[in-house]
Amino acid sequence: MTETLPLTGERTAPGIWHENYWFARHEAAYRWITAQLPIERTGRILDAGCGEGYGAELLRLAGASSVTGLDYEDTTLRHVRRVYPQTNTVRGNLVQTPFADDAFTMVTSLQTIEHLWEQPRFVSECARILRPGGTLAVSTPNRLTFPSGNWYHTRELTGAEFAELLEPHFEITYTLGLHHGVRLTSWEERYGSCVDAQLATGYADWDDELADLVRGTTYTDFEIRPGDLDESLDLLLVATPTGG
Repeated sequence: MTETLPLTGERTAPGIWHENYWFARHEAAYRWITAQLPIERTGRILDAGCGEGYGAELLRLAGASSVTGLDYEDTTLRHVRRVYPQTNTVRGNLVQTPFADDAFTMVTSLQTIEHLWEQPRFVSECARILRPGGTLAVSTPNRLTFPSGNWYHTRELTGAEFAELLEPHFEITYTLGLHHGVRLTSWEERYGSCVDAQLATGYADWDDELADLVRGTTYTDFEIRPGDLDESLDLLLVATPTGG
């Protein structure tokens, strides 16, 4: 069983049953990237804000020649080195990384930018460390649908705001939204919002229907597609540097 980090509310992790919906929702974006982008032909990948490390490991397993996980917390990086020893780890500030210009062929940063105070500076830094023709894949919760009150988030974004943030330095090639798939949608038609239900009480008080849904949720229960961005749960942009 994968060793897990303590939950703080700032990140999610595999192997925790009551966190399974959120973990699967995060994993779905990594799975889309590994399925739709040419990972096997990519040289160096940076996972900026790698957290527990499961995403960096998925990128490595998809065939990347080198994956580096960047995070600011020593405890987190010690966990990554122990559980995912083939991932390189670097401790650093996401808005002022220790990497040279043009150091990576791909940068991924999923569910991270909403935690940053200096979001434009982070976007500029991603452009600096990406090689010409490189790929940025970045995701964030959709402010229009995400429950309010997460005090770890400094600024949540709409689809339009997210695109506007990237446009000074990037040409956007994919504009996508993450949605519930058939199983989750069917459950909600009967019982109401599964997100609201999870947040309404502690997991020890969940009824059997909700507990079973959460336990059984996987990344395949989510769809990532263009269109309906205002209704999406999370936003995923893929872009290339413009040099501007």
